[in-house]
Amino acid sequence: MSRSRRIRQSLLAVLAIPLVAIPVAAPALAVTAVAAGRTYAAESGPWSGTTETYGGDGYQGGIGGFGQGGTVDPYRQSLGTSTATVDSEPATDAESTGVVLVNTTVDYGTAQGAGTGLTITGDGIVVTNHHVVEGATSITVTDPSTGETYAATVLGYDATHDVAVLQLEDASGLSTVATDRDAATQGEQVTSVGNAEGQGALSAADGTVTDPSTAITVNNEDGTASHLSALIETDADVVSGDSGGALLDQDGEVIGMNVAATSGSAEISGYAIPIDTVLDIAAQILAGKESGDVEIGGSAAALGVQVDTTRSTLVVGVVEGGAAESAGIAEGSTITSVDGTEVASIDDITALLGKHDPGDRISVGWTDATGEAHTATVALGDGPVG
Repeated sequence: MSRSRRIRQSLLAVLAIPLVAIPVAAPALAVTAVAAGRTYAAESGPWSGTTETYGGDGYQGGIGGFGQGGTVDPYRQSLGTSTATVDSEPATDAESTGVVLVNTTVDYGTAQGAGTGLTITGDGIVVTNHHVVEGATSITVTDPSTGETYAATVLGYDATHDVAVLQLEDASGLSTVATDRDAATQGEQVTSVGNAEGQGALSAADGTVTDPSTAITVNNEDGTASHLSALIETDADVVSGDSGGALLDQDGEVIGMNVAATSGSAEISGYAIPIDTVLDIAAQILAGKESGDVEIGGSAAALGVQVDTTRSTLVVGVVEGGAAESAGIAEGSTITSVDGTEVASIDDITALLGKHDPGDRISVGWTDATGEAHTATVALGDGPVG
């Protein structure tokens, strides 16, 4: 019988923080709790109290404090301190077939993330976890078997089930994973393959299925909880960076996609989304059918400003090369209208941008630091992946 249990667990994308190593407080409990929040902002430093504005689902991704002395986006936090000894070894060529390395730039270069993906078509369709690419402003994918690196775009995602579909640019003739849609069985031998700790090479960890269908709860930083159900639980040593990687059966076929693991204790439990679920979601995205939890497209429209949420619509930062900079909006300006509608808050701006797609041309009004009023038509850019 399947069982459902509440468990503090960690999503597995790993972050390498540039320039400044930002300390993360030690967990109060033996198992690290990692949040799932989409909203995060700097607690200190020059971006303190700021929020970056994007449309779409109302995403308000703050600068995150990366390299600025603030807080780390917990979706990309590594597993943290653990007493476990990880039992893994370099993946063989057979185990690596179709498994790729996913690297992201977060918030316009403030940080980098690393995870794993599964190639499902020779022309470069890759599936991974949504949390691997969430917040990314650029994505590259490397095929470790050839060393080739490709720029990637998000075709769509399902945040609820933590699945995203990528398209690699100018890809052809890629090796693909072999999949087995049959349900996992208790006690069967499995191997987890992924970009462990973001090291840039594939590792393999053997184990067994300890529960073919279980549910876990993610305790989010904002105090809410997210739930993942019908997951395959294993005792394979799954670690940071393995997100989006392969859970192989004894025949070398993918039966699941790694998504989470416990941490901070001597025993590691890994969790994978059944590949049947992953492929069904991918098929819906590739068919362009947006419904239920599935979103088509990756990023929302972005104006490219950081706004001080404590001081109305005051601009405290401008994204290099973004729509705002191109229009002449500078730090110290105050946004007064978007798309012909007056705005008085970040929520007003977000709601109006949410009606548009990247590339749409809209009017923006602002006053500069001297109080002079301006209006310009701008082409909205791509924000971080929703």
